[in-house]
Amino acid sequence: MSAIASTAARHADTELDRLLAELAAYRSCDPPRLSLPPRAFTSPELYELERTRVFGRSWMLVAHRDELASPGDYVSLTIAGEPVVVTRDEDGALHAMSPVCRHRLMPLVEPGHGRADDFTCPYHLWKYRLDGRLKGATFMKGNPDFDPAACRLPGFAVEEWQGLVYVNLDAGAPSLASRLAPAAEELAPFRMDEMVQVVTVEEEWRVNWKLTLENGYENYHVMGFHPETLDPFMPGRGDMELHPIDGGALWARMPFAATLPRGAVPLPREHRANATVMLTFPTGGLITFGDQITWLSFIPLSIDRTQVRGGVLMPPALLDGLDPQEVAEEQTAAATAVNEEDRIGLEAVQRAVGSRFAGRGHLSPKEPGVLLFYRALAEALVPEETPGRA
Repeated sequence: MSAIASTAARHADTELDRLLAELAAYRSCDPPRLSLPPRAFTSPELYELERTRVFGRSWMLVAHRDELASPGDYVSLTIAGEPVVVTRDEDGALHAMSPVCRHRLMPLVEPGHGRADDFTCPYHLWKYRLDGRLKGATFMKGNPDFDPAACRLPGFAVEEWQGLVYVNLDAGAPSLASRLAPAAEELAPFRMDEMVQVVTVEEEWRVNWKLTLENGYENYHVMGFHPETLDPFMPGRGDMELHPIDGGALWARMPFAATLPRGAVPLPREHRANATVMLTFPTGGLITFGDQITWLSFIPLSIDRTQVRGGVLMPPALLDGLDPQEVAEEQTAAATAVNEEDRIGLEAVQRAVGSRFAGRGHLSPKEPGVLLFYRALAEALVPEETPGRA
């Protein structure tokens, strides 16, 4: 290794060690009421660590079951650079797996969603079933070392919860449902399992994933980013009633400006007077607006690019007699307006984190959820027994 390369490597290690030491402080019972160091949003070394310690081990919200309603339906995406495809097979079971051909590494399907009877590699025409098993490999009988029965796409853990589909790149990950039991109890009156998705959201923001989550763990920004779209009926000056769940998840209530009238779902007054937010670390969440629910997931594509996936859910009774196209257009316009406000604001923050004058800001008492996010991040990245890098 050259002297220059060696010096650069030592600098990177020192920089990462410093970052992890600062993150470790959020694990204490009295964490600093400060925002993350600006370099946490730009450090390539930290992002590489996040890829393995956060996104390689966490349940990621990727879809609603309506996107995977019929046999052959699939959703294809990347999670921090790792290609993933989720399918519904002929027997109705969900599968999550790597869509990278086991022959010469060709992706079997591009990011997006659609329907397929099987996946055929466009390179050498190998075929795979919807559960990842090899269906056929052209001109391979002459290779005595090749065992078709042992060739299949690597699988990931997949779970459906309240109609939402989650994937964990760790195939042996503990179940998600038991962990989210407190949130399931809070959301039970909404009958989420009966709701249908009327709008699908797919966007790309030029922002580090952590900035999107900081934003999602507080309502303080509503009066700045959303003065006309959200603040009039869900004021940013209101307080969040937080209920933490293990592993960085939480459910919370945020007061509406006025109690909503009764709708298609007979909600108790507390759910008509407050929005309920449910967040799962690292990137998924939902918010209720009476008998409508919006879910969003912020999935990293790279250090400064994030895919936003989500949808708007409604009870079937609310759609009776309505034109589905008109409902979709109306809900798309509303969701797009709010998302665009967040995108513009957060992309501006991303541009500013590289300023030589950027520093750590003092958090407001209205941002307790942000500290919960920081703690979950620190617990994932920094082993408890060591304040620096493991």
